[in-house]
Amino acid sequence: MSDEMNFTPELYTLIDEEGNEQTFEMMDALEQDGEKYYALIPYYENPDELVEDDGELVILKVQDDNGEELLVSIDDDEEFDKIGEIFLKRLEEMFDEEDESEGGCDCGHCN
Repeated sequence: MSDEMNFTPELYTLIDEEGNEQTFEMMDALEQDGEKYYALIPYYENPDELVEDDGELVILKVQDDNGEELLVSIDDDEEFDKIGEIFLKRLEEMFDEEDESEGGCDCGHCN
């Protein structure tokens, strides 16, 4: 059995107002005040493209359309700022935990 974990990202292909398709990777999801939100980043199969990307986080709201989930932009600036802050804190904590687990122990003596 391999020690490497097989990771398959959760991908969404979205179509913008001009009809352009782009694939995004789900970074996080949350429910707040009875609404569901997704934090996404552009997905690239080629790692070189990822390095060139600006790393902007896309935050969308889930809207129910006759039982089908639609991802829509958040028009209310206050709502967007509030949800954006929550996602940024959650993602920062998530990546801080990953960095700590990769670094070994926290005894203060190990490098």
